[in-house]
Amino acid sequence: MTQILSSAPIKKKITKELKGECKFLKEKGITPYLKVVLVGNNPASLVYTSSKKKYCERIGAKCDIIALEENISLKEFLDTVADINNDPEVHGCIIQLPLPKHLSHLDVGKLVVQEKDVDGFHPDNLYSVLANQDIQNHFVSCTPKGIITLLQENQIEIKGKRVAIIGRSMIVGKPLACLFTNHDATVTLCHSKTNNLRQITKESDIVVCAIGIAQMVDETYFSDKKNQVVIDVGMNEDAQGELCGDVQFEKVQNHVAAITPVPGGVGPMTIISLAQNLLQASKKRLSL
Repeated sequence: MTQILSSAPIKKKITKELKGECKFLKEKGITPYLKVVLVGNNPASLVYTSSKKKYCERIGAKCDIIALEENISLKEFLDTVADINNDPEVHGCIIQLPLPKHLSHLDVGKLVVQEKDVDGFHPDNLYSVLANQDIQNHFVSCTPKGIITLLQENQIEIKGKRVAIIGRSMIVGKPLACLFTNHDATVTLCHSKTNNLRQITKESDIVVCAIGIAQMVDETYFSDKKNQVVIDVGMNEDAQGELCGDVQFEKVQNHVAAITPVPGGVGPMTIISLAQNLLQASKKRLSL
């Protein structure tokens, strides 16, 4: 029977741990504090930022959403981020993507200072993952970190496994490839121009779908052995406007050993990872 890799039991366990850590920090006079910069009224962004705020507050942390007008000037936007960078009371900052067209040229990974970059996009944080060193003083990108946690909590072996990742973004695909490699997996990083994609996925033990195309991946991407693990990172809308992943769940689930649902799979793990990074950033204040 196919194992459904729901994040719910993991979230329950880790939330309890984070509440304890947050309580300890507050007893030491440190209240973990996150600021989320939101520009405009993108419906998906509004949902994502609200979810992040609710979860941070659930564990006892503080989270403010800095809502900026869609047509905010470049200077005002950069000044807002700079103020957060310079605020000693704030431990973490994230800039919600996507940004409006007139700000889309900005390299968001370089805007937030490394020690507050709880999204894990800063070059120094990305390099620590690439080099597999000094992780304690850097942050791992939230979605890749959440995927590794999801596998580990379900006792799914990573070491020695063949992994295919469909999608090469800086947010998921590339940092995740490094993380899997750091855990001794052999990774094939695929994308829209990859030849023989189905052959690669059929020969892989773990397949991560993060290409952002609704229900692109069907049962023809998997072997007949029914022993593969599928991680669906997609957050898309189907023809009926319902939330769906990159994988055709109903068609694929009976052809694999384990699969994440959408919703209820990778999404909550990303928010959990964000909270873990925030507390990691807050703990550094204990040594100041």
